[in-house]
Amino acid sequence: MSRPLLVDTHLYYYYSHKGYMCCLFLCTIMSSVIHSEEKRIWVLNTRKMSYAIGVAEDSSLLNLYWGSKLDDPRYYVPPEIASFVPFESPIGRSNEEYPAWGGIRYAEPCLKAEFHDGVRDCLLQFESYAEDNAHGGHHLALNLKDPFYRLRVKLHYEIFDEYDLIRRWAEVINDATDPMKLEQSLSAIWYLPRGRDWRLTHLAGRWGGETRIEQEVLAPGKKVIESRRGNTSHQANPFFLVDKGGANQSTGEVWFGCIAWSGSWKIVAEQTPYEQLRVAGGINDFDFSWHMAPGEKFVTPRFLGGYSESGFGSASRELHRFQRDKVLPKGFARQLRPILYNSWEATGFNVDEKGQMKLANIAASLGVELFVVDDGWFKGRENDQAGLGDWVEDPKKFPSGFKPLIDHVNSLGMMFGLWVEPEMVNPNSGLYKMHPDWVYHFPTRPRSEMRNQLILNICEGRAREYVFKSLDRLLTENNIQFIKWDMNRHFSEPGWPQAPRENQREIWVRHVEAVYEIVDRLRSRHPDVLFECCSGGGGRIDLGAMERFDQFWTSDNTDAFDRLFIQEGFSLAYAPKTMVAWVTDSPNWLTNRSIPLEYRFHVAMMGTLGIGGDLTKWNERDMEVAKRLVSIYKRIQPIVQEGDLYRLLSPRQGDVSAVEYVTNDAREAVLFVFTHLQRFRTPPPRIRLAGLTPEWRYSINSTEPGIYGKALMGHGITPKLASSSLDRSMTGDLQSTLYHLVKTQ
Repeated sequence: MSRPLLVDTHLYYYYSHKGYMCCLFLCTIMSSVIHSEEKRIWVLNTRKMSYAIGVAEDSSLLNLYWGSKLDDPRYYVPPEIASFVPFESPIGRSNEEYPAWGGIRYAEPCLKAEFHDGVRDCLLQFESYAEDNAHGGHHLALNLKDPFYRLRVKLHYEIFDEYDLIRRWAEVINDATDPMKLEQSLSAIWYLPRGRDWRLTHLAGRWGGETRIEQEVLAPGKKVIESRRGNTSHQANPFFLVDKGGANQSTGEVWFGCIAWSGSWKIVAEQTPYEQLRVAGGINDFDFSWHMAPGEKFVTPRFLGGYSESGFGSASRELHRFQRDKVLPKGFARQLRPILYNSWEATGFNVDEKGQMKLANIAASLGVELFVVDDGWFKGRENDQAGLGDWVEDPKKFPSGFKPLIDHVNSLGMMFGLWVEPEMVNPNSGLYKMHPDWVYHFPTRPRSEMRNQLILNICEGRAREYVFKSLDRLLTENNIQFIKWDMNRHFSEPGWPQAPRENQREIWVRHVEAVYEIVDRLRSRHPDVLFECCSGGGGRIDLGAMERFDQFWTSDNTDAFDRLFIQEGFSLAYAPKTMVAWVTDSPNWLTNRSIPLEYRFHVAMMGTLGIGGDLTKWNERDMEVAKRLVSIYKRIQPIVQEGDLYRLLSPRQGDVSAVEYVTNDAREAVLFVFTHLQRFRTPPPRIRLAGLTPEWRYSINSTEPGIYGKALMGHGITPKLASSSLDRSMTGDLQSTLYHLVKTQ
């Protein structure tokens, strides 16, 4: 057995009040991990959560518990295999911690493999446990092995006590002298307390309508949410939350999880006929296989899981804190995200030095801190039919390169940023004409284009190095402090003709790893560059991308009303600091909806503020409003980006929505309120705030006398909106307001 997780040893003593029977058992403790040698149980503890695992008599590793804190091993009975039921096997009905496909098992497995001799039946038995501090935090590793073949699986558990979170992943190791094929290797499976009537909450949508909240009661069978598209996707997001249907923003037990993976993924919520709810997830097994040479190891993505007994809001706040503290790239993790201007909607592909300088002048006058040149800057890029892959400045548009523009932007007190789409290539480009074999394709099939582009096969070393060197040159030769990395199409014809046949289906994983590798190398060489992740909007939002990108472009849909729904879902799983939102022109280009400028600003101010309209067409009043609101945002920026978020009123549940942000010390708060439709002159509801200190007084917008936090949270405030005004010259639809609360002395 491996070296035990022994930091302290305790003898637990208790007696039965009926039989006065004494009992002693020995436990080893490593910080948040308690191990009972006698019961062969591990209890993983955070502040308010426990997760228990045990070894049954047949050496199966079973999950015993996941929920509110029960940290004493005495609370757990020794792990037992389930009882016999006709047409089922006991092990198939048990809560196997990492079930492999083999024997009499019919539920979703975590592992499916084929050995060198054609055997496709796999059996995993507990072998040992070990201390491993290499990954940081409190870490437990449990080793499983096949009793015949030299296959090992190492299960990792990283405990984050202060966030009530556990991060899990698996290593599959081929210790044999023969190769084997991996057909499925999920990151983890989570078991919920037995029962029915579970409700699943997840994020779904499409381009222009990403990360919208969907809820449904789980019926017997499987509910699968997934991406088979090669990236995270607009259609679904690798996040789940389950409850018994009675939880809300502030009360009720919820269990939740996020997969840190930016490629094809799946989450399977399986309600068995025996009131067993299993939630498995990881890399999607569709069209996937991995050839494991002797001695090779396959490491799955991390799967983060958590529990809260205080509703959806508490779960979100713990995720946000964890992401800010532990996930975001360290260089910028604690820094405020700058206010940016992006020139795309103003110029489209008609980019040139003079036009960009003019926009930069106006942007700087508003208080913008970062000026970003979007698509259209590189050689041959007059439209979306040419240029992708040729990452050099177009000499017609920038005859002296970027230096004159960057110098001008910097002289205005702004950083300079650039848009790129490194994974893509246009057939009408110098790169494709030179290397037509550098794209994913099948030799006997058409190369389907989307947006007139194909996907570079960066699994191939030469293509990957070309992308890295192209971006490295841009960052080395120019004072570029921001990169917006885009991906504007999903996979098709995922062939890799140059690779051996047994490696063909590895591209779904290798492509993502190549993206990660390129970004990691760029960040290492250029640590002062801020990176934004985009995929036609919100098509690549996940914890794997968040480890490498500082922020996300949330959606190409900049309609402020639609954004309330998109941003509500985003905030359920991801920190507002990482959510980029633009103020664009009205009527909106996508919805043709006209929305007041203040409303558009207030919506964008709930994350990282950006401006994307054509500033050359804004009138004097627009400019004054923009300057005032940019100034306000700079005052509340730390509250929004670093504070705790409370979703007080949902846009899905009425004509008024409200979101509040509170500093960690509760000394300041910001409340955003929005009306949708004004019907029958209905007054807006009183809004009860949250997260304040009851005995403190708070001033509101520096003009009102201090009000006790207890009153603001218990009685609330009635927002002053145009919808409640007698001024008939103002419409009651789509109005907004912002309240800044500060603790008074």
